[in-house]
Amino acid sequence: MAPSAPRTRAAAALRMKQIAIDNQDRTIRRLRAQLATERRGLAATKKELEETQVALEASHKVIVGLTELGLSMSKKVERMKVKKQQVRANHVECHQKFQARIHEAEDSMQAQHLLIEALVDEKDSLLQTIHGLQEANNAPVPFDGDWEEEPEEESEEEEIEDIPLDEER
Repeated sequence: MAPSAPRTRAAAALRMKQIAIDNQDRTIRRLRAQLATERRGLAATKKELEETQVALEASHKVIVGLTELGLSMSKKVERMKVKKQQVRANHVECHQKFQARIHEAEDSMQAQHLLIEALVDEKDSLLQTIHGLQEANNAPVPFDGDWEEEPEEESEEEEIEDIPLDEER
């Protein structure tokens, strides 16, 4: 039995090596399947990353555009504020000039009113003086303050209309 023992051992060793090789083949196939799965996952992740990068670049462009628009709007708002201040200052200046003209006109009207009152008082005084002098001289009063209206003379046109026309000629 001695010769069969080494053969049995050799067959068992071969069988063990065959089992080990089969196990390694299964492990290799399993690892290859895992590698393929990981590669597909990596490809999907890479595609997602590229899409995200494209979206990020588009977002960046939008942000830059909005920032430029915001800056432009800020500049316009500042220009409008400056213009509003200029308009307000111009309005105040015009209002002050207008008020000055109103005061000047009021002062002029008041001065004219005072001058008229003085002239009326002087006229009354002169009329009293004239009346007093006329009474002292026993002269008739030439003017009593009432105007007499003279009758209007008829114009030549009216006279022409009164002349009958011969319509038979």
